[in-house]
Amino acid sequence: MLKEFREFAMRGNVVDLAVGVIIGAAFGKITTSLVNDVLMPPIGVLLGKVDFSNLFFTLSEGSFPSVAAARAAGAPVVAYGMFINTVIDFTIVAFAVFLVVKQMNRLRTMTEAPKAAAAATEKNCPHCVSAIPVQATKCKFCCSAV
Repeated sequence: MLKEFREFAMRGNVVDLAVGVIIGAAFGKITTSLVNDVLMPPIGVLLGKVDFSNLFFTLSEGSFPSVAAARAAGAPVVAYGMFINTVIDFTIVAFAVFLVVKQMNRLRTMTEAPKAAAAATEKNCPHCVSAIPVQATKCKFCCSAV
């Protein structure tokens, strides 16, 4: 059973998936920092010095200066500003993944195009099934008319 697990874990797909998850988590942290530390402060200034991460309302009595203070007091909080940050974060990640997949698909079609062009220059002889040029009228292997 241990041998089977080792073979499963060392298969290319599992290792690729693990690398993708690790890189994805790191990319998520970078994107979150980009949104919270680079994009949202200028947007907040443009919208009248609004700090999105501190936009909230409580579902109980009392007034709190920040989300952290409300949560520390045990008040139920709807932190819609943090939700806005998360939506922007997701949009950036989704757009980045879209661009990566689009480039990979473009590279894949570029590498497959020469193969398709090479395949179009030959055909199989219907008599001996040998590969002959598309323009051939007679098979060079069995001398049959094609």
